[in-house]
Amino acid sequence: MQDEYDAIIVGAGINSLACAVHLGAKGWRVGIFEQAATPGGAVKTLELTEPGFRHDWAAMNLSLFAGSGFFKAHGADLVGRGLEFAPASNCFASVFDDGTWLGVSTGPGETRARIARFSEADAKAWDRLCAEFPGAAEYVFALLGNSMQMHVQGRLLAKALFRKGFAWTADLARLLVSSPRTWLTETFESPHVRATLAAWGMHLDFAPDMAGGAVFPYLESMASQNFGMVIGKGGADTAVKALLARIDAAGGEVHCGNRVARVLRNGSRATGIELADGTKIAAKRAVIANVAPSGLMRLLDGASGDAAFDAKMAKFSHAPGTMMIHLALDGLPDWTAGAELKSYAYVHIAPSLEQMARTYQQAVAGLLPDEPVLVVGQPTAIDPSRAPAGKHVLWVQVRMVPGVIRGDAAGAITGTDWASVKEIYADRAIGMIERHAPGFKAKILGRAVVSPLDLEADNPNLVGGDQVAGSHHLSQNFLFRPALGHATGNTPVEGLHITGASVWPGAGTGAGAGYMLARKLGGQ
Repeated sequence: MQDEYDAIIVGAGINSLACAVHLGAKGWRVGIFEQAATPGGAVKTLELTEPGFRHDWAAMNLSLFAGSGFFKAHGADLVGRGLEFAPASNCFASVFDDGTWLGVSTGPGETRARIARFSEADAKAWDRLCAEFPGAAEYVFALLGNSMQMHVQGRLLAKALFRKGFAWTADLARLLVSSPRTWLTETFESPHVRATLAAWGMHLDFAPDMAGGAVFPYLESMASQNFGMVIGKGGADTAVKALLARIDAAGGEVHCGNRVARVLRNGSRATGIELADGTKIAAKRAVIANVAPSGLMRLLDGASGDAAFDAKMAKFSHAPGTMMIHLALDGLPDWTAGAELKSYAYVHIAPSLEQMARTYQQAVAGLLPDEPVLVVGQPTAIDPSRAPAGKHVLWVQVRMVPGVIRGDAAGAITGTDWASVKEIYADRAIGMIERHAPGFKAKILGRAVVSPLDLEADNPNLVGGDQVAGSHHLSQNFLFRPALGHATGNTPVEGLHITGASVWPGAGTGAGAGYMLARKLGGQ
């Protein structure tokens, strides 16, 4: 283990690895120190159930990574080191209690035709959104893909006003601050269409009535329609393996099983780190912490030297938790709503805005939701290489659930300890799938249930099982992620930077925070 690097990065998540790749390309020697046994953070692929069945631990969708500025800059190199995507043309769908379904695909006219079965007016609204999307996407993706600095975003605003005019720009701004329910009810009349798109808000922490959440259902539906989706060939860790290979080629090092205890300082400047075993490692140019704000304060022994900054970090709030269910299957679910659903990357069980809103409120209140939102990932429908021939894996996110259990909204589960409750609660979720796909339980060959606290134990950034590493509500997004004045990852300690999903532009596999920071430190 070297005792000095140009930069030290705490944590080996996707933002850390992207940051290290870009800094390495600029000639920096980078050392990454990770407390877990496996790098990748939420992007890991493991044999969790039966031999030969490869399960994505948390993140499955690599579309943000494939479409990122980082991939544009470094993608060719990563592909040369083994990165491979598996494309999905049937992206996501929802099943409903009345036996119907609705899905978004890339095929010409397919999605429109499905929407028209529910409402011709909604099909026309979909046509309008699709026609307008290229113009809107230019500005929305520029907003999400650039540093959250006033002069940068100011230039983007001026460009929109000059090219598109005030009314168009104001409409876009209204979309960015609207709740999913507001946008969806103004745009579509069918509750089935509204629910299908609203489910994407629940992938973050945007229940239907949360301001600022409309943009996520909008972007995911439009992007899926226009570009499709990608997952990793063989597992999401195809991205991690390629990133590690590039870091190694540049002379960087990744040390797993090494918990960082604190950031070392000389006066007001960060000079390195101290590991849990007492080993001290020097950083000549920067210490980069891919941690949640609470984790940053632990590394600083509770004080940065700036009381106002410390107070902001202490007030940083997390979204409700997530539970993961990984299943090895003898066959994909036989969805009663339609056999075509077997070809979709995701099938949501989230039948109405009301159910999603209720689930969210129950989780926030500390209750196990009586009917949680289920995100049923079918990766082997897209990439059969993840399981033995003829077999499948199922990736199920149970959203939302409380990190700390105070009770059960259904009144059936009396326990409050996740260690004893998780298998029982998994049975509830599996029962929901069974109702939409009779015979599903009989197909299960093996299962592994990961509670919110299991997620946090593996990755302390996921506080209470919060997979998005901090709420994205308006009070904690854009200029306020993680806090006003620190959206670029700067801290009061000279040479110390914070990155990761807790920093703008937030959660996902796009590696935006790590890449933006690396560009800033490395001179673009």
